[in-house]
This record gives sequence, C-alpha cells and structure tokens, in this order.
Amino acid sequence: MSAHFAGRAPNEVIVAGAGVVGLSSAWFLQEQGVQVTVVDRVGVAGGSSWGNAGWLAPALTTPLPEPAVLASGFKALFSSSSPVYVPLRPDLDLIKFLTGFVRHSTARRWRRSMRLFAAMSEDAHAAYDTLVAGGVAEPVREADPFLVGLGSDRALKAFVTELHHVAEAGVPIKSQQLTAEEARELEPALGPGVSGAVRLEGQRFIDPGPFVHALAHAVTDRGGKIIEGVEVEQVRDLGDDGVVARTTSGELRADAILLATGSRLGDLARPFGVRQVVQAGRGYSFSVPLDRVPSGPVYFPDVRVACTPLRGRLRVAGTMEFRPTDAPLDPRRITAIIESVRHRFTGAHWDERTDEWVGARPCTSDGLPLIGPTKSPRVHVAGGHGMWGVALGALTGRYVADGMVGAATHPPIKAFNPLR
Repeated sequence: MSAHFAGRAPNEVIVAGAGVVGLSSAWFLQEQGVQVTVVDRVGVAGGSSWGNAGWLAPALTTPLPEPAVLASGFKALFSSSSPVYVPLRPDLDLIKFLTGFVRHSTARRWRRSMRLFAAMSEDAHAAYDTLVAGGVAEPVREADPFLVGLGSDRALKAFVTELHHVAEAGVPIKSQQLTAEEARELEPALGPGVSGAVRLEGQRFIDPGPFVHALAHAVTDRGGKIIEGVEVEQVRDLGDDGVVARTTSGELRADAILLATGSRLGDLARPFGVRQVVQAGRGYSFSVPLDRVPSGPVYFPDVRVACTPLRGRLRVAGTMEFRPTDAPLDPRRITAIIESVRHRFTGAHWDERTDEWVGARPCTSDGLPLIGPTKSPRVHVAGGHGMWGVALGALTGRYVADGMVGAATHPPIKAFNPLR
C-alpha cells in the first residue's frame, strides 16, 4: 500500500458509517478513483438516516442554536412534552454541550451560521442531482406544494419574519402566504388547527431509507465494499504506512479513514484532536394513514413537527431529545407529537400508526457540522449535522472527497474545521 498525503491522494479509504453522509462520501471518493470500504455497526441506513423527514429544503435548513429555542424558558426544556427536551441527568458532556448551545443561541451567531448554510443551498441540491445522474436508482422528488401550517396568527407572523431573515442570508425563496381557507383548498387534509399557512417553492424531498440503500448499491456496483454489523472501535495512525482500524471482527488497513459515525463520532475522533462534543439529539417519527394523504410535505414550525408523504402514508417526525444514543424509545414523546398536531389534520388514523422510531441526530453546540481532516491528515471526519444530515449529506460527501484527494477547496469548509 502506497504512502500518501505528501502531495499524493489516498488510494484506499475506510469509511466508518453507512448513513447518507458516509455513503455519499464513499461515492464521491469513487468518483476520484479511490477504493472504498464502508463499515457500519448496524448496517446501511441503520442510524438517523432511516426515519427522518427526508427534506432537501434550503428555506428551512437553519442553525439549531437560535434565540427562539430558549424563548420559552429553561423550565420548558425539562418537560417531556416540550419539542426540545432535556432529561435531567449527571452528564458532563451534556452540560458542556448545553452551555455552548446557550452561548451560540444569539441572533448574531444565528445570522453568521445561516450565511454558511445559504452558501451551500444551491450546491446541496446539485450534489443530489449528481448522485442520481451517476446511478443512484431512487428519485429526488419536487415538493409541490410544500406547505408550512401555523396554529395562530402570532406563529404565522414569527415564521414569516424568520423566512425573511433566511432570505436576507442569501437563500433564494419563493413563497406565498395563505389564509386557512386557501391552505385547505390547496390541501384538504389540513384540519381546523391550522389558522394560516405559507406555500414554499423550490424545495425537494427523498424517501431517506430507500435512497440510502440505493446509494449503497451504487457504491458496491462500482467495486466498493460494505461491511455491516461491524463496529470500528479504535483508529491508529501509522504515518506514511496509513491507518489501522480495529473493528469488532478484526483489523482493516488503508491509506486513510473517514469517521462518519453520527452521534458516536466523538469517541473515535477525540484522540486526533477533535474536542467538540457531538451530542445525540434524538428525533422521533412514525407513519400514519390518512383518508387523504397530503400531496407534499407539511411543516408545523410552532410545534416543530415535520410531515412527509411516503409510500401512501404520512411520516410524522419531530422533537429534539438530548438523551443517550442507545436509550429506549420514550412513548411519551410519540404522544406529545400526536397531541401537538392532532387537530391540524382531518382523517388521520392516529391509533393505526406504525414504524415508531427514534434516531440519534449528531449535534454540535454551535450548530455547524464537523467536516475535514483532524490533527492527522490520514484521519478525516464528517458529522455533527444535527437535523440536516440528509439535506447536506450529498454535498458533504463532495466536500470530503475533494478534501481527501486535494481536488478542490470549498469556501464554507473553513468554518466546519473539526479542530475549531
């Protein structure tokens, strides 16, 4: 195996993590002529890539730390029915994360981070187009209509104001404000709990589970290896001799490794200088039948619930819960989601829900992902996207591949330095 990085690109790369970020990185590395081996402790789309809303929506891809999260007061954060829930427990990493989160939840920091997301918005869609054109046999769907429903005039005004700030940051937005009657005429599935709405144009979505599996097939069809049910436990940097990944089934060697293990990223990356806490921000979802399934995604920002029509049912996703990755599903969180949107749909059969799921979204305290090399040029990381792993996953793969082979430097990547 050849030496590298002294002006040379790696020939072989191990990718730890078979979610949308890891597999997109593997695919774009293959575009650069790199051989890839993907390893995942569960399997393809086994983590937060499976049960999320699947949105590719630049208008709604905003930094998680924001003044509005804390506006309801700290007491609300400790309620199991709150959209953002922090169960009390002794955890130094969680305390460090929350302290940083509060520090970054200012209007000034939000605007700065939003400008970064805006700079990525057009390329984020283009990266998905590249994957589909390159053989990923699963569609990217246009979200038409994409409706944002609000439960009060005050909430509608607040959302319109935020949308204005997003546009100011550089995201091109086409929108139309609707009355409740106009919204229900456009989407009869909406119920009496919706008092006003906004229609967004130019947004898209995928069915995340099938898409990530199609991406995995595309990687293997081009000669990549995917090893499921195997966990990377430790990484050793051998200098010019590459890296060794110790796994639960033996050692793997390559020129370099990419750590894309979601909320478990911190443990593997810490020996290589990554000090940012990657906290599990767990989201819940389930599938529910409706008499009439909406024809496009529906978002309720005032209760932070995202709904996507998938396979003849509606996937309902919501909450941010800061609890350990492997903690069991908390049924109270499912109940809280249902109660928050029960009157916002008609003909929804809540008791017939299926596919109840909880997934750990990897969050950083400043709301920005970690993308790039660590102290070792042979150990790279890609993670910490929070709720936007799908929205930014394909573009992250392009950033990672270009960075690892030295093909290009993308302006936003400096802000995502894993050593910050």
